[in-house]
Amino acid sequence: MPAHSLHSPRTPCIPSDEELPHVFEDHEFDQSYPKSIRHLSDCHWSPVEVCQMAAQFLVVEPGTRVLDIGCGTGKFCAIGAHTTAGHFTGVEQRGRFVKAAHEMLHRYGIAWVEIVHGNIADMSFDAFDAFYLFNPFEEHILPILRVDDEVEMAPQHYDDYTLHVQQQLEQRPMATRVVTYYGCCAEIPECYTCVKTAYDGTLKLWIKTQPCLDDDPESFAEAEKPAAE
Repeated sequence: MPAHSLHSPRTPCIPSDEELPHVFEDHEFDQSYPKSIRHLSDCHWSPVEVCQMAAQFLVVEPGTRVLDIGCGTGKFCAIGAHTTAGHFTGVEQRGRFVKAAHEMLHRYGIAWVEIVHGNIADMSFDAFDAFYLFNPFEEHILPILRVDDEVEMAPQHYDDYTLHVQQQLEQRPMATRVVTYYGCCAEIPECYTCVKTAYDGTLKLWIKTQPCLDDDPESFAEAEKPAAE
């Protein structure tokens, strides 16, 4: 189970001295974070435009529950909640990033966001409808991507986390949506199809289009039935 969570309630929004602007640039948004981590933005946080496009693809109806796997400082979750009608949850191992995310959400009064301080390997995906990954595990095998020494780095962690995400995504129902940004996409099972790319192929939009080996055939047949007119 996650150690704890920091939740910005649905309604009403937290009163705040500042408002998140409807149109903003990355450098403006990143000013909401402490200087000690702000410099990480270019390499480790999704750009604003990418966040908006990904969130709009993932949220297919009001209340869609989106999980950001390795959410860092909560930038994608904040922008997603601000620009769509979805509910966003981020899971992050680094305590200082969770704290920065909480402070940012409070500063702007953003609701429909939850930031969980924990390990993705401890989380079931059953409570979520859609998923976002910005290359969350490759720092374990590529030292150049390493953020800091706050969490233990090991190639075995890469294998374990990747397998866990694969297995969890396999169990999700047909038409489940996933967005990946950069990375080799090893977490995506073969039963998902990449239906769209953007930003020179670095942003990939995936949908579960066929049953995985462990899927219930009756569930697949039910999903394939045409909608009643």
